Amino acid sequence: MPMKPCGKGHFFDDSAHSTCPYCGVDLNIGATVGVSHSVDHSLEVEASVTRAAGRASSPPQRDDGVTRHVWAEKLGGIDPVVGWLVCIAGPDKGRDFRIHSERNFIGRAPTMDIAIAGDASISRENHSVISYNPKKNRFSLAPGDSRGLVYLNDEEVLSAEVLKPYDAIELGSTKLLFVPFCNETFHWTEGE
Repeated sequence: MPMKPCGKGHFFDDSAHSTCPYCGVDLNIGATVGVSHSVDHSLEVEASVTRAAGRASSPPQRDDGVTRHVWAEKLGGIDPVVGWLVCIAGPDKGRDFRIHSERNFIGRAPTMDIAIAGDASISRENHSVISYNPKKNRFSLAPGDSRGLVYLNDEEVLSAEVLKPYDAIELGSTKLLFVPFCNETFHWTEGE
């Protein structure tokens, strides 16, 4: 199936769509299409008009299916590293895993933010979550949806716990050491 560009960087199958499914550009006229409805066959009402307010609004944005992190958007589209997990025991001993801002889901599946593929005793998805709160410059560890437990410094984690530098995290047969990059000395700010 040949893909057509819409002119705004999107590609789509024009045999299945008459307009770009991402931004609404009509290839025939090169403009964003507004849907219009006939009311009593005498009044045309454009879909991009806010009926309650009686004024035109910007055309609805199409969802491209990509979820963007707020903090990454503020830093120019890059989701910078804020810390690491270093495997100190288990099948992936010696590997490191990057932690990014906001929530990082840990599991075995390659779709996880932190994928620890070598340990079959870790759940595929959402065994636990490490988050970095850029507003508070703070890291937390929370259990995920897994049946398996998560331990922080040999204590069971039942709800979100604040992480401190070099805390030990255990999942399955893997032991990880938490190494923060963002701390009191440095943290990312908008415009850097």
